[in-house]
Amino acid sequence: MPELPDLVVYVDRIKALVVGQRLERIRIQTPFVLRSVSPAPDAFVGRTLTDATRLGKRIVLVFSDDLFVLVHLMIAGRLHWREPGSLFGGRKALAALDFERGSLLLTEASSKHRASLHLLEGCGGLHPFRREGVDVFSTTNVVFAEALRRRNRTLKRALTDPDIVDGVGNAYSDEILHRARLSPFRPTGTMTDSEIGVLLEAARAVLGEWIQRLGREAPDGFPEHVTAFRPEMAVHGKHGKPCPVCGSPIQRIRYADNEANYCPHCQTEGRVMADRGLSRLLREDWPRTLQELEDRRTPRA
Repeated sequence: MPELPDLVVYVDRIKALVVGQRLERIRIQTPFVLRSVSPAPDAFVGRTLTDATRLGKRIVLVFSDDLFVLVHLMIAGRLHWREPGSLFGGRKALAALDFERGSLLLTEASSKHRASLHLLEGCGGLHPFRREGVDVFSTTNVVFAEALRRRNRTLKRALTDPDIVDGVGNAYSDEILHRARLSPFRPTGTMTDSEIGVLLEAARAVLGEWIQRLGREAPDGFPEHVTAFRPEMAVHGKHGKPCPVCGSPIQRIRYADNEANYCPHCQTEGRVMADRGLSRLLREDWPRTLQELEDRRTPRA
């Protein structure tokens, strides 16, 4: 799923390329993508795009006369800027917003149909989509600590909860926790003020670095390779590969549609963690430390 750095770059490029242009039509290729029809698509025709912003993991297109298009890319949705009136290509196409000098295309590389458009009128229409998560760039240590301690849950889950932290998902939570040298499975209720300060600084550093990196990769157009798995990442998607800090093999726990990637040496005091299902299956055969893991991999003479 595109996370805060990806969405910031999308918004920046929309502001640079599209703001100030009049909308000529909205084309809906796949009806399921349109989740609200009041106001109707025709109400936006002739309106000027005046701004673009981010609301959590959603992109808000602001039009004149207090109209809004809310875009949620979910996991596989992507935006593209093409020539005016560009034709849809293939089954990935969902919708297009045709402006005077180009077309903003929404695609989704998935059959699960999760990406969505909401057409809204008035700022009040945005309220149901607002979440309570703090913005790491503007919050304070005290407010961040209060948000984390609101419920006692693992750091991984807390960072990816939009009611706790704004815009962070599966990939960047792994990177933030590795930078902070904190276990994804650490309960938030056990965190000290000092550790929370370290976590906040790591979040700002990681997200800031990736915003700059992704912005450099798309200086004149829209990013075309938005992915949660990047070769420059330290731990996310790097299962079995060496940690860039200590060289220990990165470990992974999968659960539902997500995963937690971490370095045992840097983050869990050498412990190799197992999810509940795997622990029950392997019982005593599950290696609990890096040394046990290495011993099992070493061929016996």
